[in-house]
Amino acid sequence: MKKFLRATIYGLIGGLILTFLFKWIESSTGEKVYTFLLNVDYIPVVGNIAFPEWLEVFFHLVVSVLVAIGFYVMYLLRPLWKKHALTICTVGSIIIGIALFPTTALSDRTPALTDGISLLYWLIGHAIFGAVLGILFKFERQTIL
Repeated sequence: MKKFLRATIYGLIGGLILTFLFKWIESSTGEKVYTFLLNVDYIPVVGNIAFPEWLEVFFHLVVSVLVAIGFYVMYLLRPLWKKHALTICTVGSIIIGIALFPTTALSDRTPALTDGISLLYWLIGHAIFGAVLGILFKFERQTIL
């Protein structure tokens, strides 16, 4: 149970970094990556509700924690994975970012599907999220073993 608490904390750390990074990028450049991060317009029923920003951030953090727990389970179950946690978490997070980007076409508030600059920011942010998880996993391995 202690290990899953750590994974939850790692997900919160990575998720908050991603949140603040995208908020900063959007306020600096006007690219709607923060809006997209918090967007739930495309989810039936839920998409019709106007949630306050803090609750949208909470939803994002729940997803970040779930992703971190998923990576952490792989980290614990695959001995060879431990040596490559940084790469696996980073690439895995980029793949998640690529998979999510097309949902931007389902909302008027988010970047256009063809917005290459937003896609670049989106993927860099997700790479940073994954790298943070990988670094935290690696740090844990070095301090526990």
